[in-house]
Amino acid sequence: MRILTFLTSSIPIGHTFFTRLTRSSSSLPLRFRTTTTMAASSSSEDSLRKALSEKLSEVESQGNQVRSLKKSGAAKTELDAAIEALNALKLEKASIEKDLQATISGDDGGSVNKEALRQAVVNTLERRLFYIPAFKIYGGVAGLYDYGPPGCAVKSNVLGFWRQHFVLEENMLEVDCPCVTPEVVLKASGHVEKFTDLMVKDEASGMCYRADHLLKDYCKDKLEKDLRITSEMAMELKEVLSKLDVLSAEELGACIKKYGITAPDTKNPLSDPYPFNLMFQTSIGPSGVSTGYMRPETAQGIFVNFRDLYYYNGNKLPFAAAQIGQAFRNEISPRQGLLRVREFTLAEIEHFVDPEDKSHPKFSDVAHLEFLMFPRDEQKPGQSARIISLGEAVSSKDSKIVDNETLGYFIGRVYLFLTHLGIDKNRLRFRQHLANEMAHYAQDCWDAEIETSYGWIECVGIADRSAYDLKAHSEKSRVDLEAQEKYSEPREVEKLVISPVKKAIGLAFKGDQKKVLEALEAMKEEEALKMKTDLESKGEVEFYVCTLEKKVSINSSMVTISKEKKKEHQRVFTPSVIEPSFGIGRIIYCLYEHSYYMRPSKDGNEQFNVFRFPPLVAPIKCTVFPLVQKQEYEEVSKVISKSLTASGISHKIDITGTSIGKRYARTDELGVPFAITVDSVSSVTIRERDSKDQIRVDVSEAASVVKDIAEGVRTWADVWSAFPHHSSGSADE
Repeated sequence: MRILTFLTSSIPIGHTFFTRLTRSSSSLPLRFRTTTTMAASSSSEDSLRKALSEKLSEVESQGNQVRSLKKSGAAKTELDAAIEALNALKLEKASIEKDLQATISGDDGGSVNKEALRQAVVNTLERRLFYIPAFKIYGGVAGLYDYGPPGCAVKSNVLGFWRQHFVLEENMLEVDCPCVTPEVVLKASGHVEKFTDLMVKDEASGMCYRADHLLKDYCKDKLEKDLRITSEMAMELKEVLSKLDVLSAEELGACIKKYGITAPDTKNPLSDPYPFNLMFQTSIGPSGVSTGYMRPETAQGIFVNFRDLYYYNGNKLPFAAAQIGQAFRNEISPRQGLLRVREFTLAEIEHFVDPEDKSHPKFSDVAHLEFLMFPRDEQKPGQSARIISLGEAVSSKDSKIVDNETLGYFIGRVYLFLTHLGIDKNRLRFRQHLANEMAHYAQDCWDAEIETSYGWIECVGIADRSAYDLKAHSEKSRVDLEAQEKYSEPREVEKLVISPVKKAIGLAFKGDQKKVLEALEAMKEEEALKMKTDLESKGEVEFYVCTLEKKVSINSSMVTISKEKKKEHQRVFTPSVIEPSFGIGRIIYCLYEHSYYMRPSKDGNEQFNVFRFPPLVAPIKCTVFPLVQKQEYEEVSKVISKSLTASGISHKIDITGTSIGKRYARTDELGVPFAITVDSVSSVTIRERDSKDQIRVDVSEAASVVKDIAEGVRTWADVWSAFPHHSSGSADE
């Protein structure tokens, strides 16, 4: 739901070029604090809250003294001294409050206000048509968005790189399955029963809200705006936030009552939390008899096709199947823009592997990587992620963190994918699911979380789901979804043999005989052994037949269960699944925030928006500008444009009469990495977006130079050293 040579040596994407920009550019002021700094600030926040509490007590005490002196008619000198001491204490209190507010908001001089950043990014994205609310002229619909031209291009580039990085690199089998899914499939997977969020309702108006969102908003609001809560209360609220995803309906309801949380719009009382299924229900066919759902994920299409995919792959494990497609979730109260929507794009991989051998032949390619990891044992208030070597996390005997090599391999590949897109590695962490977060069948689960103005956002889930999904569909469909391992020599094993007595079963169940026989023959060993024991002791047992959806009585005359020694030529087993699942829209929004910065104009009077997209994902790779409106310059621009088109480089010609500086600013705002300016008929300049450096090249070479840099064949440093430099005092004014 959510793979062969090492990426940087096999896929040219201009990574060296991107690294140079992020290290060398002097105009990158928008930075959140690092995880280490945040841990330090958490400690500082506790100290400041305690200091403020003490100072408030001192102010109150001194105020009481002043009032007492006034009441008793004390001497003016004594009263003035007491008032002066009170004012000094108030100044100290105000200073602590200012420091505490700065610590909470992250305004430490090297950071920016998160709300201001978010608003600047969203305003720019909507104005430049990266995305807009869907059905805008009719007032829009919450949780639905349209991608405009640059947004479509960014999304296409991200998905193209995803295919290259995973599907091609790992020889995956790509499939494309329907969005409408029959109910039986989603019953088997557990979605019909369990795919829910907890909802509360305004008891007067009937307005619905997500219970965990209301509690989260309350806790964050108190922590960020109420400076007078005690450090103990602050710690309690942080504890609630850290456990928010695993609170039961009863625990959520208790918290809502404890803190007196009411409906945000009306302040009316709220109902107790109750589950709401997030799937969109529909009917398949005109009769309305066959129920279906819009798929909430793409994985089930891969699971139900396992048998055919396994055959296509030559009956060999391991192998992976991948799918990119739309998914649908009827969110209770969508918010946070592209981060929580009702229709979205998922890119999911299901890697099928022998449960007895989860090693990976290419794990050594990623074992050296070091990045922020947040193991479950360290997820406590005040604790934060730390840099850990992936090799150490997987192979350490004493402190093993990641369950197996294949899971670790995908964590490493996901890290490379995200950082090559342009995600800041200092604001990317891999958080391990807590024990009570994981499904009972899961071996291990990790989320790739990216820090934005909204906080840490889960964008990729990487899970070892064991064999749960294939077993569930096998049981429901009565079709074996298994793999085989052939032995070089036959092995003698003791097998459990289930022998139904057809005559006795036919007499007892008549028309249901076939379904009862199939259910008995499909019993797992543990269930069959229990039946054998019960029949020997009681003579009769209750047996659930899933195809009949009821229990039937089985007696000892209907079935014989025994153990026999047999020679086997192969081992039959259900594969385990390692599943990386990518929320593409979330990744793209995080990329927008991580790529955005503001650059002052030359005179310092204006601030220009810039998206620092690497060429890999930039919606347009290059712009072509005739310096002035001259026929010969426009003809040269058309020649260069034709060459760029032939090379497959997305570009745009701008022949408007505005100044070259304004045209640069417009394309910087779209994240275009290169601009070709035509200022003669023989040679042109190529400008790089972030450094604003320019080189001069012959007209005939312009397209090939841009193509080489955009595709990572050469870096900007390479061409900077190979071509004459060009400087223009007025170009960026």
